[in-house]
Amino acid sequence: MNFTCQDGEIDLAIDHLIVAGWTGRNREAVDHHIQELADLGIAPPSQVPLYYRVSSNLLTQDTTIQVLGDGTSGEVEPLLLQDEGKVWIGLASDHTDRDLEAHSVAASKQACAKPAAPDLWDFESVEGHLDALVLRCLIREKGDWIPYQEGPLSNIRPLADLIAASGFGDKCAMLCGTLGAIGGVRPALDYQMELVDPVLNRTIGMTYSVTQLPIVA
Repeated sequence: MNFTCQDGEIDLAIDHLIVAGWTGRNREAVDHHIQELADLGIAPPSQVPLYYRVSSNLLTQDTTIQVLGDGTSGEVEPLLLQDEGKVWIGLASDHTDRDLEAHSVAASKQACAKPAAPDLWDFESVEGHLDALVLRCLIREKGDWIPYQEGPLSNIRPLADLIAASGFGDKCAMLCGTLGAIGGVRPALDYQMELVDPVLNRTIGMTYSVTQLPIVA
């Protein structure tokens, strides 16, 4: 995949894609969410955090993705990539099939493409102030852009811990977990997402749209 960084354009080979789940730093909040899902019939994770392996070609820079049915939604997440020992940080959406999630979280992660922003930062440039970075997501509802997710990376487990525990390495990309949805998890057709660095005054942003395909029985 081709990305833009401070020094220009870079091509990164991605052979492995990991979606890290249940990565909230507040364990009580994570346990509460697990119980909420259990009440809906969704099986609890075998461990916390949990690292789902999905097809590497799901990561895409397309600005429109196609999904099956109307039961999917996006999640704004930090994206880590590594090539020849160097780690980069960017932005991606763990777009997930919520209807399928009730049967298998792992299958739901595999069902949808994962849009990624075209820009990356050198991980070392933010390593000293990662908790200050801010994730933000807006969705379009009834023609208006509505805040859907927002918060600092301090709400997510330290990224160094996720790197160490996940098997993350060369030619690998990892989505690192998300924040709670304002007003509850729900589908949308248009997304605006940002990763904001208030210390170095810069932003990685992306937008993408969803095309819903009919479910044919």
